[in-house]
Amino acid sequence: MRVLVLGINCFPELTGIGKYTGEMVNWLAENGHPTTIVTSFPYYPNWNVQAPYAGKFYKKELYQHGKLEVYRCPMYVPSNPSGLKRMIHEGTFLLSAFFVVIRLLFKPKHDVIFSIAPPFHLGFLALFYRVFKGGRIVYHIQDLQIEAAKELKMLKPWMFKLLFGMEHFLLKRVNFISSISDGMMGKIRKKINKHLLFFPNWVDTDRFSPMDNRVNLKLKFGYGLQDTVILYSGSIGEKQGLDSLVRIAEQLKTNSLIKFIICGTGPYKDELMNMANEKQLENISFLPLQGNDVFNEFLNMADVHLVLQKGNASDLVMPSKLTTILSVGGLALVTANAGTTLHDVIDKYKMGIVIMPENEAILADAIVKITENNFDHFRTNARQYAVQYLNKDNILHKMTTDVN
Repeated sequence: MRVLVLGINCFPELTGIGKYTGEMVNWLAENGHPTTIVTSFPYYPNWNVQAPYAGKFYKKELYQHGKLEVYRCPMYVPSNPSGLKRMIHEGTFLLSAFFVVIRLLFKPKHDVIFSIAPPFHLGFLALFYRVFKGGRIVYHIQDLQIEAAKELKMLKPWMFKLLFGMEHFLLKRVNFISSISDGMMGKIRKKINKHLLFFPNWVDTDRFSPMDNRVNLKLKFGYGLQDTVILYSGSIGEKQGLDSLVRIAEQLKTNSLIKFIICGTGPYKDELMNMANEKQLENISFLPLQGNDVFNEFLNMADVHLVLQKGNASDLVMPSKLTTILSVGGLALVTANAGTTLHDVIDKYKMGIVIMPENEAILADAIVKITENNFDHFRTNARQYAVQYLNKDNILHKMTTDVN
């Protein structure tokens, strides 16, 4: 089948939705499905267009021996993405992508159109394309964007009635709706009575796997063999609540063997670094995102992987980093409310430690507890879960079968 993908994020972004969209379009092309994606220039998670794309207008790229066409569109990228600035950011992409979609109307028909949300309103481009060319629309929800914005109070209250109305219009008209977790699918069912497809985020279980020399890797990254490395790797934004991690590092600084790493980029990184400098903390390091060539080693090196979310966001998003953590057999320390998908799946399969969100005392106690006890059985369970349920080839083969 010929596939058209509409998504604001794509490769070479290494984290978040762009990671999965990029891997999906490459997989589709590799497996015999000519694929076109309309996307932006890479900007996430540092909210700045990355080299060598900076300053470009429109750009077309070919990959997979011409089986993958990538159309990159210009847009406004705010350095400090507030609620209103995000709306402008997404609106400018919608407008610039619209002109590419018009161009695609004069090319061979695509059988399936994937619209990746957020931003939710890309679904209107998919509907526009279908009016003229036909095809089946898969509206894939990676993040319940409007709910998350409402919980975080990112927009004025009156705006949400309009946004939810627009979303419902889309949900009624697309052919398929898919999402990444049971919790999110439950929330979607409250919006619309329609069959949903389970399309979870995946992981390459061959590329990301446990390593026998895990402890010795600490030397490569500048740590001692006896150090306990507590790692947060991913986007550094408001919903993670990483300021609490800086305060915990200050609280535990007398334990010289506990080392904290905050790895990644995002709008709150500079603020966190300033906090750590003011407190003169030597037990916390700030690193850039690690490249694919060392990422498996980097994840294996860490003793604890933090998956931190605020309580009001813990069932609106499913952290993309978790799949890779599980695949390397990492010990995940997760903050999530009881009854959320994130809490229940970790607890059911005994593959990590789940604690109450937004409680610094509990988080600090859990970190200390982990350093004093052996949790290797959780690591084994995590790897087994990833192999059984999160294998990339299995998930993508099933999706293409479901929508074909």
